[in-house]
Amino acid sequence: MNATLLPGDPIAPIRLNVRGKERVFDIDDPDLPDWIDDHHLTADAFPYAERMPKKDYEAALEKMQVELVKLQYWLQKSSERVMILFEGRDAAGKGGMIFVIRRYMNPRTARNVALTKPSEVERGQWYFQRYVAHFPTDGEFVTFDRSWYNRGVVEPVMGFCTPAETEKFFREVPTFEATLVDDGIHLFKFWLNISHETQLKRFHDRRHDPLKTWKFSPIDVAGMSRWDDYTAARDAMLERTHSQVSPWIVVRANDKRRARLAVMSRILRALAYDGRDLDAIESIDASIIADYRAAAPLPG
Repeated sequence: MNATLLPGDPIAPIRLNVRGKERVFDIDDPDLPDWIDDHHLTADAFPYAERMPKKDYEAALEKMQVELVKLQYWLQKSSERVMILFEGRDAAGKGGMIFVIRRYMNPRTARNVALTKPSEVERGQWYFQRYVAHFPTDGEFVTFDRSWYNRGVVEPVMGFCTPAETEKFFREVPTFEATLVDDGIHLFKFWLNISHETQLKRFHDRRHDPLKTWKFSPIDVAGMSRWDDYTAARDAMLERTHSQVSPWIVVRANDKRRARLAVMSRILRALAYDGRDLDAIESIDASIIADYRAAAPLPG
């Protein structure tokens, strides 16, 4: 299967079940259907009827990006280590989230990891081995755009691993992460949750924006009709891998702006770095971000 779709490659209309209604979604049609356009933000009882105003967002964002630079200086001085996992459905906003967080940090010690499919050699290794090679050393801030949790959601849904391999992963991951935390790594796990309509709108945007077509893949096409399968895998993964030592933090991400500020605030408030200005950090919006156990039940 090719990694990308060319703009001229046709995609047949897909029959979907969205909130109990049969829909036909033609992603090649440049006009977004009203049943998506009218509800992509407010679906799943999202607590805001409109996106955060751009002016307010940019003002808050700049203040917290300054704080992230301070955080990086503290990491280098203290030799502390930060590792952040970003997970979520396709088009949940992981890449954009990571971009704004790292935008003004020194890339020498603020790295992002986005691994491709494993090589033949990697497939013969211990499952976690290829991820361990990218872990932070002293003073580093490392983000993962998807992580070992591929084995908990994407791989079983798409048939890339066996049920036995997924079960083995669920048994091993709590101990694995507890070891990382015990070794002193500040580990954050964020699940970016979006509505079905939001995902379809973002896929449509990618399909028709010549600057974003590279983001749209055959995996995205295959995944569009497997929404319920992804929901079941997500729920099982969160339930079995959330712990007090390594909790999942759930982010309602229909509005990328609010989601980004919420994640940055959670990180900055969790780390007592030198010179931290709490007045510059947005308050935690509990309607947008919460630990998995404290969050409202996630919709399908």
